Amino acid sequence: EVQLVESGGGLVQPGGSLRLSCAVSGFAVSNYAMNWFRQAPGKGLQWVSTIKSGGGGTSYLDSVKGRFTISRDDAKNTLYLQMNNLKTEDTAMYYCYEGATRGQGTQVTVSS
Repeated sequence: EVQLVESGGGLVQPGGSLRLSCAVSGFAVSNYAMNWFRQAPGKGLQWVSTIKSGGGGTSYLDSVKGRFTISRDDAKNTLYLQMNNLKTEDTAMYYCYEGATRGQGTQVTVSS
């Protein structure tokens, strides 16, 4: 059974950091492009970052470049999103995706 389980969200002040995790079962993360998306209240789903299969080339939404880093641990079969210098506009529910499959999400709230 394919399962993606996100964790690591929370409440953080502007300028703070969080690391999101997505534990995957049912397939090897190294064999697929993995993605992070987010959805802010009242807004649509927004792509944030991708890590390619194999060599793991990465890409980012312009507004998070230099602040967010996507990575994966093949031994743990887990995807990560390191988020630094968080801004209020980063507040959203964050989801990891493989294709059309996603987890339940983890809430990130950036507020003073």
